[in-house]
Amino acid sequence: MSTETLSRPAGASPQTDHAWNVDPTHSAVSFSVKHFFTPTKGHFDGYTVELDFDRENPENSAVRVTIPVAGIETGNDQRNGHLLSGDFFDAEAHPEMTFVSERVEQVAADELLVKGPLTIKGITHDVDLPVKLLGVTDLPEELQQALGGIREVASFEAALAVDRRDFGVGVGSWAATAVVGSTVNITIALEANR
Repeated sequence: MSTETLSRPAGASPQTDHAWNVDPTHSAVSFSVKHFFTPTKGHFDGYTVELDFDRENPENSAVRVTIPVAGIETGNDQRNGHLLSGDFFDAEAHPEMTFVSERVEQVAADELLVKGPLTIKGITHDVDLPVKLLGVTDLPEELQQALGGIREVASFEAALAVDRRDFGVGVGSWAATAVVGSTVNITIALEANR
């Protein structure tokens, strides 16, 4: 996986540094959609995540996720190619999907609601992304040294169901519309450190 982590997203506070690095070996962007009645799963490689997470005041946090459509992997080359075609994502014309947070609400001690625009295939809709904070820890000094100076680790999991038709995905062919389920379940698991 060639996941790469970028610096603090635009709009994040310049006075404090809450930038975290996403660990690509312990993170994933995956999805599931039914083919007739059978859940078919896949994931995306090569995504980037810009994460600012304020442990003390999560409402000050921000995230930007960019997913190159060409990174789709379902375990079947023919299916991957079909998904990249005009029948589905039309990757040549719309090479990236993005989610950019505009607001973060803390709804429970370990739950956040991240609101912002999701853009797929050039179509944008505002979504509410529920995020579960799986844990945050300060590392003991001996572990910091073993892990190259990492002082803190945080883990998050987000889940979202979208209707692919709202984004114009898989609406161009009768077969794609009839065979593939309309609801796509997306899961984002992130392990971040700093």
